[in-house]
Amino acid sequence: MLTKKQKLEYDENGFVAPLDLLSQNMINDFLSELEYAQQKWPEMLKGTGRNNPHLVFPSLDKIIHDSRILDAVESIIGNNILITGSTFFIKEPQNEGFVSWHQDAKYIGLEPHNWLTAWIAITDANIENGCMRMVAKSHLSELVHHEDTFADDNLLSRGQNIPNIKESDSVALELNAGQMSLHHPITIHGSGPNLSNKRRIGFAVQSYIGTNVDQLIGKMWAQKARGEDTYKYHELAPRPKSLFDQEAVDFWLKTNEELGKIYYADSNKKRNL
Repeated sequence: MLTKKQKLEYDENGFVAPLDLLSQNMINDFLSELEYAQQKWPEMLKGTGRNNPHLVFPSLDKIIHDSRILDAVESIIGNNILITGSTFFIKEPQNEGFVSWHQDAKYIGLEPHNWLTAWIAITDANIENGCMRMVAKSHLSELVHHEDTFADDNLLSRGQNIPNIKESDSVALELNAGQMSLHHPITIHGSGPNLSNKRRIGFAVQSYIGTNVDQLIGKMWAQKARGEDTYKYHELAPRPKSLFDQEAVDFWLKTNEELGKIYYADSNKKRNL
């Protein structure tokens, strides 16, 4: 569970980091699966294929159900926990790809906001390679206006951006490989490009939700992680039996198609990924 100091940090600032999590063996298991998958199914892990990878990677399925993560999450949202989605954020070396300033709750449709995002560093995340930056205490206000930019180098689906946020307004969350951060759905955050000579890999669990949280836009499936679900708002998602097994792949493609409808729900334009 989070310590009192860590819980206070989350409540006051809208995020907490770093939290020690993964062993090197767990990281290596995933990196081995990722290398194999990118060689065998390279086109499937581009663009929208980086959404919900926990549905086809057993190593990620193991990570998101790890009791250490769930203990930390329980400290914030309670002991009845579901998992609704995940995303790769892979930044290649010397690449201009970035994540603009945004709030997770703006476009995902999960309410009430009894949920959070866990961001896990598979490789070291630092200022040079584009670690996440958080605007402290921004979760204490409301959702704000986002502009859809559809910028080529923006890693978000619509390039959605909150204007007039400066880097100096934010805190850099540097993480060692195996560490994670937790942040509130209204916390404003983003990340810069990877200016290093090494690949930077992050894995975001978006999101861990309380069972009282409903999906108000489109359709999203969930996995039961802990506790009891008396609300039954979500259909349950299966867990992968092996890497990219056909049943899991079919379900994964369906969930990503529905997720796209959520991301572009009020947009007249769709990105060609």
